[in-house]
Amino acid sequence: MKFQKYCFVFLAMLVNFSVLFAQPTVQPVQIVITPNHANWEYKLGEPASFSIQVLKFGVPQQNVVIQYQVGPERMKPMKADSVLLKDGRFTTSSFTMKEPGFLRCVVTAIVDGKPYRNLTTAGYDITAIQPAVEKPADFEQFWSGAIAELSKLPLDAKFTLLPERSSSKTNAYHVSCQGYGGSRIYGMLAVPKAPGKYPAVLQVPGAGIRPYSPDLELADKGVIVFTIGIHGIPVNLDPQVYVDLTNGGLKSYFYYNLDDRDKNYYKRVYTNVVRANDLLVSLSEYDGKTLAVMGGSQGGALTVVTAALDKRVKYMAALYPALADMPGYLKGRAGGWPHMFSEGHPWNPQSEKAKAALAYYDVVNFSRQINIEGYYSWGFNDETCPPTSFYAAYNVVTAPKQANIFHDTGHWTYPEQRLAMNNWLLSKIKP
Repeated sequence: MKFQKYCFVFLAMLVNFSVLFAQPTVQPVQIVITPNHANWEYKLGEPASFSIQVLKFGVPQQNVVIQYQVGPERMKPMKADSVLLKDGRFTTSSFTMKEPGFLRCVVTAIVDGKPYRNLTTAGYDITAIQPAVEKPADFEQFWSGAIAELSKLPLDAKFTLLPERSSSKTNAYHVSCQGYGGSRIYGMLAVPKAPGKYPAVLQVPGAGIRPYSPDLELADKGVIVFTIGIHGIPVNLDPQVYVDLTNGGLKSYFYYNLDDRDKNYYKRVYTNVVRANDLLVSLSEYDGKTLAVMGGSQGGALTVVTAALDKRVKYMAALYPALADMPGYLKGRAGGWPHMFSEGHPWNPQSEKAKAALAYYDVVNFSRQINIEGYYSWGFNDETCPPTSFYAAYNVVTAPKQANIFHDTGHWTYPEQRLAMNNWLLSKIKP
Protein backbone atom coordinates (compact mmCIF):
# COMPACT_ATOMS: atom_id res chain seq x y z
CA MET A 1 0.00 0.00 0.00
CA LYS A 2 2.86 2.38 0.83
CA PHE A 3 4.38 1.68 -2.60
CA GLN A 4 1.05 2.44 -4.30
CA LYS A 5 0.71 5.66 -2.33
CA TYR A 6 4.10 6.92 -3.52
CA CYS A 7 3.26 5.89 -7.07
CA PHE A 8 0.13 8.04 -6.87
CA VAL A 9 2.15 10.96 -5.50
CA PHE A 10 4.73 10.57 -8.27
CA LEU A 11 2.04 10.46 -10.96
CA ALA A 12 0.36 13.56 -9.54
CA MET A 13 3.70 15.35 -9.56
CA LEU A 14 4.37 14.25 -13.13
CA VAL A 15 1.00 15.53 -14.33
CA ASN A 16 1.41 18.88 -12.59
CA PHE A 17 4.97 19.27 -13.89
CA SER A 18 3.85 18.56 -17.45
CA VAL A 19 1.01 21.09 -17.22
CA LEU A 20 3.36 23.79 -15.96
CA PHE A 21 6.52 23.25 -17.97
CA ALA A 22 6.41 20.53 -20.64
CA GLN A 23 5.94 21.26 -24.31
CA PRO A 24 2.61 20.24 -25.91
CA THR A 25 2.22 16.72 -27.26
CA VAL A 26 3.15 16.40 -30.94
CA GLN A 27 0.12 15.62 -33.11
CA PRO A 28 -0.11 14.21 -36.66
CA VAL A 29 -1.67 17.46 -37.90
CA GLN A 30 0.15 20.73 -37.36
CA ILE A 31 -0.88 24.28 -38.17
CA VAL A 32 2.26 26.25 -39.01
CA ILE A 33 1.98 30.06 -38.82
CA THR A 34 5.05 32.01 -39.92
CA PRO A 35 5.46 35.78 -39.48
CA ASN A 36 7.23 37.70 -42.26
CA HIS A 37 10.03 38.76 -39.86
CA ALA A 38 12.36 35.98 -38.79
CA ASN A 39 12.82 37.45 -35.30
CA TRP A 40 9.06 37.95 -34.82
CA GLU A 41 9.66 41.64 -34.01
CA TYR A 42 8.52 44.83 -35.73
CA LYS A 43 8.71 48.59 -35.42
CA LEU A 44 5.54 50.60 -34.90
CA GLY A 45 3.69 51.06 -38.17
CA GLU A 46 5.65 48.28 -39.90
CA PRO A 47 3.45 45.74 -41.74
CA ALA A 48 3.21 42.20 -40.43
CA SER A 49 1.67 39.29 -42.31
CA PHE A 50 1.37 35.61 -41.47
CA SER A 51 1.87 32.61 -43.76
CA ILE A 52 -0.35 29.65 -42.82
CA GLN A 53 0.03 25.98 -43.67
CA VAL A 54 -1.75 22.88 -42.43
CA LEU A 55 0.56 19.86 -42.38
CA LYS A 56 -0.32 16.19 -41.94
CA PHE A 57 2.68 13.96 -41.35
CA GLY A 58 4.75 16.95 -42.51
CA VAL A 59 2.92 17.24 -45.85
CA PRO A 60 0.97 20.44 -46.73
CA GLN A 61 -2.76 19.75 -46.94
CA GLN A 62 -4.88 21.16 -49.74
CA ASN A 63 -8.55 22.08 -49.73
CA VAL A 64 -8.67 22.50 -45.97
CA VAL A 65 -10.85 25.30 -44.61
CA ILE A 66 -9.19 27.39 -41.92
CA GLN A 67 -10.60 30.08 -39.65
CA TYR A 68 -8.18 32.82 -38.66
CA GLN A 69 -8.20 36.02 -36.69
CA VAL A 70 -5.56 38.71 -36.23
CA GLY A 71 -5.40 41.38 -33.57
CA PRO A 72 -3.74 42.52 -30.34
CA GLU A 73 -3.42 39.60 -27.90
CA ARG A 74 -6.57 38.93 -25.86
CA MET A 75 -8.33 41.87 -27.53
CA LYS A 76 -11.03 42.11 -30.19
CA PRO A 77 -9.49 40.99 -33.52
CA MET A 78 -8.83 43.43 -36.31
CA LYS A 79 -9.95 40.76 -38.75
CA ALA A 80 -11.64 37.36 -38.49
CA ASP A 81 -12.27 35.30 -41.61
CA SER A 82 -12.15 31.82 -43.15
CA VAL A 83 -10.39 30.65 -46.27
CA LEU A 84 -9.90 27.48 -48.33
CA LEU A 85 -6.26 26.39 -48.67
CA LYS A 86 -6.41 25.51 -52.33
CA ASP A 87 -2.66 25.03 -52.77
CA GLY A 88 -1.85 24.25 -49.17
CA ARG A 89 -0.75 27.77 -48.14
CA PHE A 90 -2.36 31.11 -47.35
CA THR A 91 -0.80 34.46 -46.45
CA THR A 92 -2.85 37.02 -44.60
CA SER A 93 -3.02 40.64 -45.56
CA SER A 94 -0.75 43.03 -43.69
CA PHE A 95 -1.52 44.39 -40.23
CA THR A 96 0.30 46.76 -37.93
CA MET A 97 0.20 48.37 -34.50
CA LYS A 98 0.53 52.00 -33.48
CA GLU A 99 1.34 51.30 -29.83
CA PRO A 100 3.95 48.95 -28.34
CA GLY A 101 2.53 45.48 -27.77
CA PHE A 102 1.86 42.12 -29.39
CA LEU A 103 -0.13 41.22 -32.51
CA ARG A 104 -1.48 37.68 -32.56
CA CYS A 105 -2.68 35.42 -35.38
CA VAL A 106 -4.86 32.51 -34.24
CA VAL A 107 -5.78 29.72 -36.68
CA THR A 108 -8.16 26.78 -36.31
CA ALA A 109 -8.92 23.94 -38.72
CA ILE A 110 -10.81 20.67 -38.75
CA VAL A 111 -8.93 17.75 -40.29
CA ASP A 112 -10.45 14.26 -40.42
CA GLY A 113 -13.18 15.44 -38.08
CA LYS A 114 -10.81 16.65 -35.35
CA PRO A 115 -10.27 20.34 -34.50
CA TYR A 116 -6.73 21.77 -34.37
CA ARG A 117 -5.53 25.19 -33.26
CA ASN A 118 -2.33 27.17 -33.22
CA LEU A 119 -1.17 30.77 -32.94
CA THR A 120 1.80 33.02 -33.61
CA THR A 121 2.47 36.40 -32.00
CA ALA A 122 4.49 39.32 -33.36
CA GLY A 123 6.01 41.91 -31.05
CA TYR A 124 5.90 45.64 -31.74
CA ASP A 125 8.56 47.80 -30.05
CA ILE A 126 8.36 45.50 -27.07
CA THR A 127 11.16 47.22 -25.16
CA ALA A 128 8.99 50.35 -25.09
CA ILE A 129 5.99 48.70 -23.36
CA GLN A 130 5.32 50.65 -20.19
CA PRO A 131 3.15 49.56 -17.25
CA ALA A 132 -0.43 50.61 -16.69
CA VAL A 133 -0.22 50.04 -12.93
CA GLU A 134 0.95 52.84 -10.65
CA LYS A 135 3.11 52.36 -7.59
CA PRO A 136 1.46 53.29 -4.27
CA ALA A 137 3.30 56.00 -2.35
CA ASP A 138 3.67 53.76 0.70
CA PHE A 139 4.50 50.56 -1.19
CA GLU A 140 7.86 49.97 0.51
CA GLN A 141 6.50 50.83 3.96
CA PHE A 142 3.59 48.42 3.53
CA TRP A 143 5.85 45.47 2.79
CA SER A 144 8.58 46.36 5.25
CA GLY A 145 5.87 46.52 7.91
CA ALA A 146 4.64 43.04 7.02
CA ILE A 147 8.18 41.64 7.16
CA ALA A 148 8.75 43.35 10.50
CA GLU A 149 5.66 41.57 11.84
CA LEU A 150 7.01 38.28 10.55
CA SER A 151 10.41 38.80 12.15
CA LYS A 152 8.81 38.80 15.61
CA LEU A 153 7.72 35.18 15.19
CA PRO A 154 10.07 32.28 15.93
CA LEU A 155 11.09 30.10 12.99
CA ASP A 156 9.99 26.90 14.75
CA ALA A 157 11.36 24.70 11.97
CA LYS A 158 10.50 21.00 11.89
CA PHE A 159 12.29 18.44 9.71
CA THR A 160 11.27 14.90 8.76
CA LEU A 161 13.91 12.90 6.91
CA LEU A 162 12.54 10.97 3.92
CA PRO A 163 15.04 8.16 3.19
CA GLU A 164 12.86 6.73 0.43
CA ARG A 165 12.94 10.09 -1.43
CA SER A 166 16.63 10.79 -0.92
CA SER A 167 19.48 9.92 -3.27
CA SER A 168 23.00 8.63 -2.74
CA LYS A 169 24.23 12.24 -2.67
CA THR A 170 21.28 14.11 -1.13
CA ASN A 171 19.05 13.91 1.92
CA ALA A 172 15.41 14.84 1.35
CA TYR A 173 13.23 16.26 4.11
CA HIS A 174 9.62 17.29 4.48
CA VAL A 175 9.92 20.61 6.30
CA SER A 176 7.68 23.18 7.90
CA CYS A 177 8.26 26.44 9.75
CA GLN A 178 6.17 29.22 11.20
CA GLY A 179 5.15 31.96 8.81
CA TYR A 180 3.24 35.22 8.61
CA GLY A 181 0.28 35.52 10.94
CA GLY A 182 1.17 32.25 12.63
CA SER A 183 0.64 30.25 9.42
CA ARG A 184 2.92 27.35 8.52
CA ILE A 185 5.12 27.05 5.44
CA TYR A 186 5.60 23.53 4.09
CA GLY A 187 8.04 22.27 1.51
CA MET A 188 10.58 19.73 0.37
CA LEU A 189 14.17 20.40 1.36
CA ALA A 190 17.09 18.75 -0.42
CA VAL A 191 20.51 18.97 1.28
CA PRO A 192 23.76 17.45 -0.02
CA LYS A 193 25.02 14.66 2.25
CA ALA A 194 28.75 15.34 1.96
CA PRO A 195 30.12 17.57 4.71
CA GLY A 196 30.64 21.13 3.55
CA LYS A 197 29.04 24.49 2.88
CA TYR A 198 26.67 24.95 -0.06
CA PRO A 199 24.78 27.65 -1.97
CA ALA A 200 20.99 27.61 -1.58
CA VAL A 201 18.08 27.99 -3.99
CA LEU A 202 14.46 28.72 -3.09
CA GLN A 203 12.03 27.23 -5.62
CA VAL A 204 8.65 29.00 -5.61
CA PRO A 205 5.57 27.34 -7.14
CA GLY A 206 3.25 27.98 -10.03
CA ALA A 207 -0.45 28.42 -9.38
CA GLY A 208 -2.51 25.54 -8.06
CA ILE A 209 -2.68 23.13 -5.15
CA ARG A 210 -0.49 20.04 -5.42
CA PRO A 211 2.15 17.87 -3.74
CA TYR A 212 5.83 18.57 -4.35
CA SER A 213 9.00 16.52 -4.68
CA PRO A 214 12.56 17.36 -3.60
CA ASP A 215 14.73 18.61 -6.46
CA LEU A 216 17.38 15.91 -6.32
CA GLU A 217 18.78 16.74 -9.74
CA LEU A 218 19.88 20.21 -8.67
CA ALA A 219 20.80 19.19 -5.12
CA ASP A 220 23.01 16.35 -6.37
CA LYS A 221 25.14 19.03 -8.04
CA GLY A 222 25.95 20.49 -4.63
CA VAL A 223 23.09 22.91 -3.98
CA ILE A 224 20.63 23.17 -1.09
CA VAL A 225 17.13 23.39 -2.61
CA PHE A 226 13.93 24.32 -0.76
CA THR A 227 10.80 23.70 -2.87
CA ILE A 228 7.82 25.28 -1.12
CA GLY A 229 4.05 25.26 -1.30
CA ILE A 230 2.14 28.44 -0.50
CA HIS A 231 -1.13 27.25 1.02
CA GLY A 232 -0.10 26.40 4.57
CA ILE A 233 -0.67 22.66 4.14
CA PRO A 234 1.80 19.75 3.98
CA VAL A 235 3.11 19.02 0.49
CA ASN A 236 3.26 15.22 0.87
CA LEU A 237 -0.39 14.34 1.40
CA ASP A 238 -2.56 11.96 -0.60
CA PRO A 239 -3.12 13.56 -4.03
CA GLN A 240 -6.89 13.47 -3.53
CA VAL A 241 -6.52 16.06 -0.75
CA TYR A 242 -5.21 18.59 -3.26
CA VAL A 243 -7.95 17.75 -5.76
CA ASP A 244 -10.58 18.33 -3.06
CA LEU A 245 -9.03 21.66 -2.03
CA THR A 246 -8.79 22.76 -5.66
CA ASN A 247 -12.50 22.15 -6.09
CA GLY A 248 -13.44 23.28 -2.60
CA GLY A 249 -11.88 25.52 0.04
CA LEU A 250 -9.04 26.87 -2.11
CA LYS A 251 -10.90 27.15 -5.39
CA SER A 252 -9.91 30.38 -7.17
CA TYR A 253 -7.82 31.42 -4.16
CA PHE A 254 -6.08 34.08 -6.29
CA TYR A 255 -9.28 36.15 -6.30
CA TYR A 256 -9.75 36.22 -2.52
CA ASN A 257 -10.23 39.70 -0.98
CA LEU A 258 -9.21 41.67 -4.04
CA ASP A 259 -10.50 44.92 -2.56
CA ASP A 260 -8.53 44.73 0.70
CA ARG A 261 -4.76 45.10 0.66
CA ASP A 262 -4.47 43.66 4.17
CA LYS A 263 -6.62 40.58 3.56
CA ASN A 264 -5.51 39.72 0.02
CA TYR A 265 -4.58 36.03 -0.22
CA TYR A 266 -1.12 36.90 -1.44
CA LYS A 267 -0.11 39.04 1.56
CA ARG A 268 0.73 35.93 3.53
CA VAL A 269 2.27 34.29 0.45
CA TYR A 270 4.53 37.24 -0.48
CA THR A 271 5.68 37.66 3.11
CA ASN A 272 6.32 33.96 3.60
CA VAL A 273 8.86 33.75 0.79
CA VAL A 274 11.11 35.79 3.07
CA ARG A 275 10.48 33.33 5.91
CA ALA A 276 11.35 30.43 3.59
CA ASN A 277 14.70 32.10 3.06
CA ASP A 278 15.01 32.50 6.84
CA LEU A 279 14.91 28.72 7.03
CA LEU A 280 17.50 28.29 4.29
CA VAL A 281 20.02 30.68 5.81
CA SER A 282 19.57 29.04 9.23
CA LEU A 283 20.92 25.71 7.98
CA SER A 284 24.39 24.75 9.13
CA GLU A 285 25.15 23.51 5.59
CA TYR A 286 24.45 26.93 4.02
CA ASP A 287 27.56 28.76 2.82
CA GLY A 288 26.38 32.04 4.34
CA LYS A 289 26.51 34.11 1.17
CA THR A 290 24.94 32.52 -1.94
CA LEU A 291 21.13 32.55 -2.10
CA ALA A 292 19.02 32.42 -5.27
CA VAL A 293 15.34 32.09 -6.18
CA MET A 294 13.64 30.57 -9.21
CA GLY A 295 10.13 29.77 -10.48
CA GLY A 296 7.65 30.02 -13.34
CA SER A 297 4.21 31.62 -13.83
CA GLN A 298 2.91 32.35 -10.31
CA GLY A 299 6.38 31.16 -9.34
CA GLY A 300 7.86 33.69 -11.77
CA ALA A 301 5.91 36.37 -9.94
CA LEU A 302 7.08 35.07 -6.56
CA THR A 303 10.66 35.04 -7.86
CA VAL A 304 10.44 38.76 -8.60
CA VAL A 305 8.72 39.41 -5.26
CA THR A 306 11.38 37.47 -3.35
CA ALA A 307 14.22 39.28 -5.11
CA ALA A 308 12.63 42.64 -4.30
CA LEU A 309 11.76 41.98 -0.65
CA ASP A 310 14.78 39.99 0.51
CA LYS A 311 18.18 41.61 0.05
CA ARG A 312 19.91 38.35 1.00
CA VAL A 313 19.01 37.02 -2.48
CA LYS A 314 21.88 37.39 -4.95
CA TYR A 315 20.45 35.85 -8.15
CA MET A 316 17.02 35.23 -9.65
CA ALA A 317 15.66 33.19 -12.56
CA ALA A 318 12.05 33.75 -13.64
CA LEU A 319 9.87 32.12 -16.27
CA TYR A 320 6.88 34.06 -17.67
CA PRO A 321 5.86 35.85 -14.44
CA ALA A 322 2.15 36.11 -13.64
CA LEU A 323 0.42 38.90 -11.66
CA ALA A 324 2.21 41.53 -13.78
CA ASP A 325 0.55 44.76 -14.89
CA MET A 326 -2.87 43.36 -14.05
CA PRO A 327 -4.83 46.54 -14.92
CA GLY A 328 -3.45 46.59 -18.47
CA TYR A 329 -6.98 45.85 -19.67
CA LEU A 330 -8.08 49.25 -18.40
CA LYS A 331 -5.81 50.78 -21.06
CA GLY A 332 -7.18 48.60 -23.84
CA ARG A 333 -4.46 45.95 -23.88
CA ALA A 334 -3.75 42.57 -22.29
CA GLY A 335 -3.16 42.50 -18.55
CA GLY A 336 -1.50 39.87 -16.42
CA TRP A 337 -2.86 36.62 -15.02
CA PRO A 338 -5.35 36.03 -13.45
CA HIS A 339 -7.05 38.56 -15.78
CA MET A 340 -9.56 39.91 -13.28
CA PHE A 341 -9.66 43.28 -15.10
CA SER A 342 -10.63 41.72 -18.44
CA GLU A 343 -14.04 42.61 -19.86
CA GLY A 344 -16.87 40.53 -18.43
CA HIS A 345 -14.68 38.74 -15.88
CA PRO A 346 -16.86 37.53 -12.97
CA TRP A 347 -14.25 38.67 -10.42
CA ASN A 348 -13.64 42.07 -12.02
CA PRO A 349 -12.65 44.44 -9.19
CA GLN A 350 -14.43 47.54 -10.45
CA SER A 351 -14.13 49.71 -7.34
CA GLU A 352 -11.33 52.23 -7.05
CA LYS A 353 -10.51 50.70 -3.66
CA ALA A 354 -9.88 47.33 -5.30
CA LYS A 355 -7.74 48.82 -8.04
CA ALA A 356 -5.65 50.64 -5.45
CA ALA A 357 -5.35 47.54 -3.26
CA LEU A 358 -4.14 45.32 -6.11
CA ALA A 359 -1.29 47.70 -6.91
CA TYR A 360 0.43 46.44 -3.75
CA TYR A 361 0.53 42.95 -5.29
CA ASP A 362 1.43 43.78 -8.88
CA VAL A 363 4.75 42.31 -10.00
CA VAL A 364 5.57 45.52 -11.86
CA ASN A 365 5.96 47.39 -8.59
CA PHE A 366 8.31 44.75 -7.22
CA SER A 367 10.26 44.76 -10.49
CA ARG A 368 11.03 48.45 -9.92
CA GLN A 369 12.90 47.47 -6.72
CA ILE A 370 15.11 44.68 -8.08
CA ASN A 371 18.83 45.37 -7.75
CA ILE A 372 20.32 41.92 -8.44
CA GLU A 373 21.27 40.08 -11.61
CA GLY A 374 18.35 38.23 -13.18
CA TYR A 375 17.65 35.67 -15.89
CA TYR A 376 14.25 35.69 -17.57
CA SER A 377 12.78 33.35 -20.15
CA TRP A 378 9.46 33.14 -21.98
CA GLY A 379 7.78 32.94 -25.38
CA PHE A 380 5.58 35.26 -27.39
CA ASN A 381 2.69 32.77 -27.65
CA ASP A 382 1.78 32.67 -23.95
CA GLU A 383 -2.00 32.95 -23.56
CA THR A 384 -2.00 32.56 -19.76
CA CYS A 385 0.58 35.21 -18.91
CA PRO A 386 0.46 37.60 -21.88
CA PRO A 387 3.88 38.85 -23.03
CA THR A 388 2.54 42.41 -22.94
CA SER A 389 2.15 42.04 -19.19
CA PHE A 390 5.55 40.59 -18.37
CA TYR A 391 7.37 42.99 -20.68
CA ALA A 392 5.70 45.81 -18.74
CA ALA A 393 7.47 44.39 -15.68
CA TYR A 394 10.74 43.45 -17.37
CA ASN A 395 11.15 46.87 -18.94
CA VAL A 396 11.20 48.66 -15.57
CA VAL A 397 13.97 46.44 -14.18
CA THR A 398 17.13 48.54 -14.05
CA ALA A 399 19.42 45.85 -12.60
CA PRO A 400 21.52 43.60 -14.90
CA LYS A 401 19.13 41.32 -16.76
CA GLN A 402 19.07 38.73 -19.51
CA ALA A 403 16.02 37.60 -21.47
CA ASN A 404 16.28 34.26 -23.29
CA ILE A 405 13.34 34.19 -25.69
CA PHE A 406 11.95 30.97 -27.19
CA HIS A 407 9.49 32.73 -29.48
CA ASP A 408 7.02 29.93 -30.24
CA THR A 409 6.53 28.76 -26.65
CA GLY A 410 3.31 29.48 -24.83
CA HIS A 411 2.76 28.77 -21.13
CA TRP A 412 5.28 25.93 -21.28
CA THR A 413 8.98 25.41 -21.84
CA TYR A 414 11.25 23.30 -23.99
CA PRO A 415 13.68 21.03 -22.11
CA GLU A 416 16.46 23.11 -23.70
CA GLN A 417 14.89 26.25 -22.28
CA ARG A 418 14.88 24.96 -18.71
CA LEU A 419 18.37 23.52 -19.13
CA ALA A 420 19.65 26.93 -20.22
CA MET A 421 18.07 28.54 -17.15
CA ASN A 422 19.48 25.93 -14.78
CA ASN A 423 22.93 26.22 -16.35
CA TRP A 424 22.86 30.00 -15.98
CA LEU A 425 21.90 29.71 -12.33
CA LEU A 426 24.56 27.11 -11.62
CA SER A 427 27.18 29.26 -13.34
CA LYS A 428 26.37 32.02 -10.88
CA ILE A 429 26.05 30.13 -7.63
CA LYS A 430 28.75 27.51 -8.34
CA PRO A 431 31.32 29.26 -10.56
